[in-house]
Amino acid sequence: MVVEYLRYRIPTERSAAFEAAYSRAAQQLSAAPECVDYELHRSVKEPENYILRITWTSAEDHPKKFRGGPHFPAFLAEIEPYIPNLVEMDHYDPTPVHGSGGAVPTLYDWAGGHAAFDKLTDAFYREVRKDELIGPLFAHMDPDHPHFVAMWLGEVFGGPAAYSSERGDYRHMVSAHLGKHISEAQRRRWVNLLMDAADEVGLPSDPEFRAAFASYIEWGTRLAEINSQPGREAYDGEIPHWGWGVKLPYRG
Repeated sequence: MVVEYLRYRIPTERSAAFEAAYSRAAQQLSAAPECVDYELHRSVKEPENYILRITWTSAEDHPKKFRGGPHFPAFLAEIEPYIPNLVEMDHYDPTPVHGSGGAVPTLYDWAGGHAAFDKLTDAFYREVRKDELIGPLFAHMDPDHPHFVAMWLGEVFGGPAAYSSERGDYRHMVSAHLGKHISEAQRRRWVNLLMDAADEVGLPSDPEFRAAFASYIEWGTRLAEINSQPGREAYDGEIPHWGWGVKLPYRG
């Protein structure tokens, strides 16, 4: 991905028309497969200053595919009157420095911290052991396995990096599923039992939390199923960090 920043200086008497034009132009950005996202900001201190941020799938896709594609003519028609007001236009590569501030609680904190995830996995694996479909997968489970899974979930949902520091990296987690031959029916049972356990122990039931929680469980269990099939090998990766309605970063 690459991020484009455009800075405009628009006289205040033209600001309403400028924003309206970009609202119309943005329809083309929304439809363009080369555009990941965009946002327009106006300076509080100097209202004539605007900054537009557009994330493109790559530095090449913007000039070659978007400008040469079907959405550019209508986009240009809307913004062309304001090109003389363009002060700066440049592309920037993302860096590893990013994150969320403290104003928004992590899913980990919202759920109740490590104690909540320990309760969840204790209740969950109690039922797993008794289940005819997935119980055999855990016949030789380490007694501390529920605690380890709680550490993993805690780190995924924004808590301390306890799993990374005490258990291992992403490769370690992948290795645990190799050769298990997990079926789709077993994966679904795993998901269903975990959701039942979430209800039992009283994890937050608000739609926003449960949607974020369920999205990770679906994503993670589908990867586990894939990695458990014959011929799969352990591989490196980053432990995912899940947020409110946030998917993993787009990889263009």
